[in-house]
Amino acid sequence: MSLETQVQRPSQLAAHHRRGSYRLRKTLGKIIIHAVLITGAVFLMVPLLWMFSTSLKSLGTVMVIPPEWIPEEPLWSNYAEIFQVVPFGLYIRNTAFVTLADVVGKIISCSLVAFAFARLRWRGRDTLFIIMLATMMLPTQVTLVPQFIIYRYLGWIDTYFPLILPNWFGGPFLTFLLRQFFMSIPLELDDAARIDGATIFGIYWRIILPLSKPGLAAVGIFTFNASWNDFFAPLIYLHSRERYTLSLGLRSFQDQNYTEWHLLMAASLVAMVPVLLIFFFAQKYFIQGIVFTGIKG
Repeated sequence: MSLETQVQRPSQLAAHHRRGSYRLRKTLGKIIIHAVLITGAVFLMVPLLWMFSTSLKSLGTVMVIPPEWIPEEPLWSNYAEIFQVVPFGLYIRNTAFVTLADVVGKIISCSLVAFAFARLRWRGRDTLFIIMLATMMLPTQVTLVPQFIIYRYLGWIDTYFPLILPNWFGGPFLTFLLRQFFMSIPLELDDAARIDGATIFGIYWRIILPLSKPGLAAVGIFTFNASWNDFFAPLIYLHSRERYTLSLGLRSFQDQNYTEWHLLMAASLVAMVPVLLIFFFAQKYFIQGIVFTGIKG
């Protein structure tokens, strides 16, 4: 064995040892991070698990101490009973109607405004964009009284117009979200479309929207979540019980049956299911829309 080989072997062993130590530290770091995240997720899931457990109990076993996490005889009939105690199906239909109208209006209006800010060149564009962003700092309570007076003069109190119409006129945050996404699409596509004879609306409809599905999905999810769970606007504008949304329906159910905790938990879980399903099945597009990935390939 040569002298050079004898010198290289210890150095190779030391390098191998350093690589092994690095891999070990990296693996331990990942294990610690995952352990912390899993622990946090478990703590966050405890209230949801308690709701689900309570929804399957009888009224006499809800407040048992120590709590019974797994009921001996799950009462799935609680979920059917909530539709008999209150018109829960009507509340779901009302909420679905308002939410669908809000999502469609928000996607159309925000995408049109974002397209104008991102793809068109016109005088005062940047100034108006800054003014639009400045409205995000305006609290909702400041405009509540003027809006209520306007809707009262129009005869829209106790109708769905105050809940739906504002979503057909855009919104600063979601417009900003789509504007940033549209700016990630190459402008050369617009030029190529104009050469082929496409109009401005044709570029918006046939080029921008098909390439912006992740951003549109993010807008849809944000709007769906806000509209489905909205309590403040229905409380202000809706008075008739037959027009109640789910949030008001749950509140009225609590007022009428404030001791029926097992039924209240069942109703709350039913109200949560659509939001959870929407996010679960659309989270891929939601995450892509948030990080502004633009087009691929």
